[in-house]
Amino acid sequence: MFSQTVEYALRAVVHLAAEAPAARTTDQIALATRVPKPYLSKVLQGLNRAGVVHSQRGIGGGMTLTKAPAELTILEVVNAVEPLGRIRECPLGLAAHGVRLCPLHRRMDNALATVEAAFSQTTLAEVLAEPTSSPPLCEARTPLKVRQH
Repeated sequence: MFSQTVEYALRAVVHLAAEAPAARTTDQIALATRVPKPYLSKVLQGLNRAGVVHSQRGIGGGMTLTKAPAELTILEVVNAVEPLGRIRECPLGLAAHGVRLCPLHRRMDNALATVEAAFSQTTLAEVLAEPTSSPPLCEARTPLKVRQH
């Protein structure tokens, strides 16, 4: 349902939120999030243009979030790179349907509305604070343990 660009943007901002307020270079973010650096650079440029991240050049520079993790929602990140598209009129262009969606497209739009609502109510701080037994999204701080057979 979500593109690789959205996935990479979310990984990057979650990493920046975990490291806030410290700046992180593209190399550091790419390593920690396992995102190819060339692709990550393009994603970060989009996040920068949308005002989600700030880029600082020079010594001690790098990327930082423009808002505190408790103030930045998942929806803001998603919409910065690939806005969540709701279905406002018949996607088939049927004049008889117009803005009155058929049952199928209405249900599809309802599902998108549910995702939109969930993402708008979830901040990066909440994602980071959620208890879990899964390994962290970004394992730069904690080396992977190799299982012995």
